[in-house]
Amino acid sequence: MAPDDSALVRVLSYNVRSLRDDTAALARVIKACAPDLVLVQEAPRFFRWRKKLARLARAADLVILTGGATAAGPAILCDLRATVERTEDVLLPLTPGQHRRGFATAVVRFGNARLGVLSCHLSLQKDERYEQAGMLLDRLAGMGVEHAIAGGDVNERPGGRTFRRLAENLQDCWAVAPEGGEHTWTHSEPHQRIDAIFATKGIEVLGCGVPPHLPETDLRAATDHLPVLATLKVPAD
Repeated sequence: MAPDDSALVRVLSYNVRSLRDDTAALARVIKACAPDLVLVQEAPRFFRWRKKLARLARAADLVILTGGATAAGPAILCDLRATVERTEDVLLPLTPGQHRRGFATAVVRFGNARLGVLSCHLSLQKDERYEQAGMLLDRLAGMGVEHAIAGGDVNERPGGRTFRRLAENLQDCWAVAPEGGEHTWTHSEPHQRIDAIFATKGIEVLGCGVPPHLPETDLRAATDHLPVLATLKVPAD
């Protein structure tokens, strides 16, 4: 905790591609980032999905907070600093011909700081994606907390209208305090920023970006995205 009773929280957002790659390398990347919260996209959704997600969490010295198949892919992991108040997995309306999407959400405390958390993976289809951004903002507003974060795979660059909609209502953490790399996709030739962490206005963003100095071999083996890490100062209630 900081002297003013606020909490310093490290938040990682990471698309893990259903753990189809090197899970040991993925766990090493996550551990090297030392996160308090991990906002996962493309968590396993099918056969023995809970066991697979639990193995990743255990290997990264974390626990499952919520999500996975019950949120159509997004999940949240956390360390033991987090005190969990409640969780809710939300399935979004299904557009025919598109993948089911959802949000993994939770309210947690770090000391006296109370924080709403949402992990998302928005649609590949632009109109559906824009509508989902509105649902995300509504969900954060309805969580009954003063401070909240959302992170995930936006499937759009910052210039797109969905990304702009989120950044106009929340802080785009990388834009506020860039630290480390910008581009998150692909892992081998990063040239696009389509993964992001957003925070409500009262949260102080100390730094955000793709962490430098992570082992290149692990990043390439873990998944096809790069992780985004934000260090945040969350005021006490």
